[in-house]
Amino acid sequence: MQHMAADYFGDHMHVIDLPYRFSSWSLDDPANTRLWFLPSGELAGWAVLQLPFWTLDFTCDPDLDASLLPDILAWADKRSLEMRLGPTVRECWYLNVFADQAQRLAILQAAGWADQSNLGEDSWSKVWLRRPIDLPVRDYRIPPGFTIRPLGGQSETAAYVDLHRAAFGTRNMTFEWRSRTLQQPGYTPELDIVVEGPDGSLVAFCIGWLLRTSDGCLRGQVEPLGCHPQYTRYSLGRLALAEVLRRLVVAGAESLWVETDTYRNTAHNLYEHMGFFLERNVLVLRKDY
Repeated sequence: MQHMAADYFGDHMHVIDLPYRFSSWSLDDPANTRLWFLPSGELAGWAVLQLPFWTLDFTCDPDLDASLLPDILAWADKRSLEMRLGPTVRECWYLNVFADQAQRLAILQAAGWADQSNLGEDSWSKVWLRRPIDLPVRDYRIPPGFTIRPLGGQSETAAYVDLHRAAFGTRNMTFEWRSRTLQQPGYTPELDIVVEGPDGSLVAFCIGWLLRTSDGCLRGQVEPLGCHPQYTRYSLGRLALAEVLRRLVVAGAESLWVETDTYRNTAHNLYEHMGFFLERNVLVLRKDY
């Protein structure tokens, strides 16, 4: 599934960070994932209803959008309605599409997916940002008592889960999810960075991912990045991000990427400060069930 996504890197936003997303608890139920094959047996497309993100992740050969994408969306409709009979209910789902993908956007809207970018106060859209690989990463002063280092493997998984939940204000992250990320073939321990506070607790984090796409380019992405709300005044997220960017460059990344919501001004400003620039606008589409 990830290899197929890598073949169509320019057509999907979630490619490099798929090991993180494939580890989520939504995939505990095989019914939340569907694959489509060509008569030759070659994978033609796949989809995952990601419960933690309320998002439909999918990959499809853009040349097959007209014939295959409607089938993917019909499956998502059917599975979404089935979920309403189970313990985890989602009243609506979202998906992401690049704003310049006119044909794909038209197919999605015809299937009832509505653009959320012009709703006034409740508008929602994203941006896909890129950082020049030859731009030096600034050194920032580490506050006394704090330490930047890689996560200590499985022994610190529970501590990371507590930090992640505090940073994002949800309980979506689970021990099993975080534990599985450490076992993914695309996981690099040296890119899994945490900031340790003076009392030994974890207070900020940033994870980097690497993927060689079908064009031979080694691409890096940041996902996720967060800081405990009690420590935001120390700019620890910036420190963790800078460390991951340096390590991605050392690892040989030829391009660096990150996504963020347009309304997250703090995150957006941080990425711009760190040298990221707008590569493509991303529309968020919603369908209610």
